[in-house]
Amino acid sequence: MDNVTHKGLKKSFGLRMAIVIVISSIIGSGVFKKVAPMSEALGSPLLVIGAFALSGLLTLFGMWSIAELGSMYPESGGPFAWLEKIYGKMVSFLYGWASFTVIQTAAIASIAYVFAGAVGSYIQLPHLPEEIASFSIFGIQPLDNIGAKLIACCLIVLLSLINIRGAKWGGNLSMVFAVIIIFCILFIASIAFGSRTGLMQNLSTHSSVISVEELSFWGLLGVIIIAMRHAFWAYEGWMALGFVGEELEKPEKDISKAVTIGLLTIVFLYVLVNAAYLYVMPIDDIIRETTADQNKIAAVLVIDKIFGTGGAHLISAMILIATFGCTNATILASARIYYAMAHKGFFFEKIKKSHSKYSTPHNSLILQCVWACILVFSGSFDLLTDLVVIVAFSFYGLIVFGVILLRKKEKNTIRPYKTLGYPVIPIIFSLFCIILLGVTFIESPEKSLTGLFLIFSGLPFYFYWKKRAITL
Repeated sequence: MDNVTHKGLKKSFGLRMAIVIVISSIIGSGVFKKVAPMSEALGSPLLVIGAFALSGLLTLFGMWSIAELGSMYPESGGPFAWLEKIYGKMVSFLYGWASFTVIQTAAIASIAYVFAGAVGSYIQLPHLPEEIASFSIFGIQPLDNIGAKLIACCLIVLLSLINIRGAKWGGNLSMVFAVIIIFCILFIASIAFGSRTGLMQNLSTHSSVISVEELSFWGLLGVIIIAMRHAFWAYEGWMALGFVGEELEKPEKDISKAVTIGLLTIVFLYVLVNAAYLYVMPIDDIIRETTADQNKIAAVLVIDKIFGTGGAHLISAMILIATFGCTNATILASARIYYAMAHKGFFFEKIKKSHSKYSTPHNSLILQCVWACILVFSGSFDLLTDLVVIVAFSFYGLIVFGVILLRKKEKNTIRPYKTLGYPVIPIIFSLFCIILLGVTFIESPEKSLTGLFLIFSGLPFYFYWKKRAITL
């Protein structure tokens, strides 16, 4: 068949679907939750909104950079293939391994867990008796909040099965939910700004309990970086289009267009809806309410203030839609990484097989499903999201800086798209990754070391598969 790649995958996605993959891979739980920790860090509505906008701009810089790599090498697994060409097999493998152990699978687990929490707004989720639920292994309580964890796993299994049936099945599902969530976000913003509950002065009133005015320049920079780390979780998933490059109909033309249109749409929506939250609720109210109960979501508090307690059901429905679509898009894209690794001989042999009927990486989807479900039982939402950002940005900087290295290494290779603002934009993004990781290591050394451990835990597997490949 002409539309089947040499690895057995179908070319299923045009420009419209590529834009959908960008949007649906990014918009998930962060748009509803992350304004609270950012408010607590910065204490200023304008700084919070600015941090969302700046994080979006830096993400766009990264996306413009990877668009050059994706148009040059439109291969399944995207960054895994690019890193091999830039830095060699070991770095490439460690990225793929980190994606499997934490970056992509923990993202799937985290988003699905938030979906389950939203389900809990409508039905009473079961809980085990306290003596059983409190069972702990190395500080982890796998049986705590068992109802939510089971629902999260059911969602992951369901969406994995849908994506096994075909990439277009998963893509069309993402399209439906992407359109719905865009309208939902616009609805929240219009209701908030049209409400008499909100005040313009709320947007310019600083917190009375948290002040950054007395901080030094470096202290202020530190809290801004920490706040942006939360914002970057809301933008996590921006690399997804690169994972399915081999399945794009016209990657040389569509990648740059899709990332620009998709990301600018998301930045607009994020700035608009977070401004709406802070317009309705003074920043001190958001900090106080969410600090008192970590399960409270800023978006729910805002709608509750406008509509009364019934607003929680409205927002919960929107969270269900956003997290369902984002979980699906992440499952669809991420499985291509391990599929590509297996084809290089650096992953489990069975993972390189594609489905004989549906031309999808079914074994990769199944393995990803199993590990993501295990992660659901292993940790909290905030722990998983912080680990995702820490580990992911360790590689994002390498990938984007690789654009500069490849310009020198492969001068004569055809580049259907060249990074806008080269070399300034790749340099700015790469430097920011270094700063983000440095600040994070100082602020959260234990999480940073855990992230490094997860990355380098792949080394024994790398040497095993390398030796096996030489032997064969």
